[in-house]
Amino acid sequence: MVTVANAHDDLIHDAVLDYYGKVLATCSSDKTIKVFDTDGTDNYKLIETLTGHEGPVWQVAWAHPKFGSILASCSYDGKVFIWKESPENKHWSMIAEHAAHSASVNSISWAPHELGAVLLCGSSDGKVSVIDFKEDGTTTHVAFPAHEIGVNAVSWAPVTHSNNAKETSANTMSHRRFVTGGSDNLVKLWHFEPSSNTYVEEATLEGHTDWVRDVAWTPSVLVKSYIASASQDRSVLIWSQDNSGKWKSTPLKDERFPDVVWRCSWSHSGNVLAVSSGDNKISLWKEDLHGKWESAGDVEQ
Repeated sequence: MVTVANAHDDLIHDAVLDYYGKVLATCSSDKTIKVFDTDGTDNYKLIETLTGHEGPVWQVAWAHPKFGSILASCSYDGKVFIWKESPENKHWSMIAEHAAHSASVNSISWAPHELGAVLLCGSSDGKVSVIDFKEDGTTTHVAFPAHEIGVNAVSWAPVTHSNNAKETSANTMSHRRFVTGGSDNLVKLWHFEPSSNTYVEEATLEGHTDWVRDVAWTPSVLVKSYIASASQDRSVLIWSQDNSGKWKSTPLKDERFPDVVWRCSWSHSGNVLAVSSGDNKISLWKEDLHGKWESAGDVEQ
């Protein structure tokens, strides 16, 4: 295991590898983002420190490499920055700023690349915004109320592929679905409605008794699609649709976790869930043949 010592001057809130697993981006309460080269070395090499945020940086997210080497960041300062590495000199610079929110932006998520360069943002102002980055360098965005007390987490649904290779833009837009988690203890599902050109609430899922800290939709469709939600109530719920289309929840385990559950993340194949909690532990979980979730081990530090 590789350890990056003294990476930041304050708490680290997120650490994400790029698509190829060769570059690591981290962000911190020290208001900076750091980019490390991880390829072919046991000691990660700091490539660049990105500055510009005026508050703690909560999350970073890599865009799909088809759009270039692009990183998004969100912060307590209410802003989302888009950073890009120049192919010529390998220097990173800010190429866009999104300042549509009036409070901390807590979560960001890039859409599946089939939907284009689209970024989803959730904020403490209770709103969600969706930013479309056009090929000509311009951007458009929509913002709408999602969770009255605040949005803590957002995650896109995977795209279910059509056999029609020449799908229209409207059909592509109709694939846009995502899930949000809020301080109202709720998980909500949303989809784009082409007829009204807006995002509409598809379902509200009740089951948590405290703030929903994270939500994660399986990135690939296996037998069925799952959503994991992690909460301040020390539980993780796994949501799936029954034959009637209604969403139902299954607790990840019978007893509650020892502390608040902060994050949950699916493997690329969608069959292993990683859960991080306030006791500084990361546990791995898999579904058995009978539909029950069982421990697949812990990540040792």
